[in-house]
Amino acid sequence: MPELPEQIEFWHWWVLGVLLVGFEVFAPSTVFLWPGIAAGIVGLILLAQPDMSWQVQCLIFAVLSIGSLLAWRAYYKSKPPPERAPGLNTRGEQYINREFTLEHPIVNGRGTLNIDDTTWAIEGVDLPIGARVRITGAVGVALKIEEA
Repeated sequence: MPELPEQIEFWHWWVLGVLLVGFEVFAPSTVFLWPGIAAGIVGLILLAQPDMSWQVQCLIFAVLSIGSLLAWRAYYKSKPPPERAPGLNTRGEQYINREFTLEHPIVNGRGTLNIDDTTWAIEGVDLPIGARVRITGAVGVALKIEEA
């Protein structure tokens, strides 16, 4: 059975750090990132203090790994990232309270309205072409309108 080396060298920690950060690519969260960074820091400390025992090295690694992970989670909870695509599934809500001119009449409470590059279904009172309307709501793919 092979023996562990008497002394762990700084580059052992750096290799471990690179491997852990590499595993991060396949992990669903940042679970391997912080121990990988901690291993790199232990390698730097060991480079400055080469006579450190392996027990102290492992203790520093454990403290840095757990401490950095807990610090990151506390920071992440206090400052959550902004929503990536606000209104992604509720796109019609961005038009509420805006006014438009009808290009097609509303007949029997239903019609269409061209906004930007999209033709929207609209629902409201019957109105002729050229009438000004205000969007009051969005239900599914239909916009609710009223005369402006």
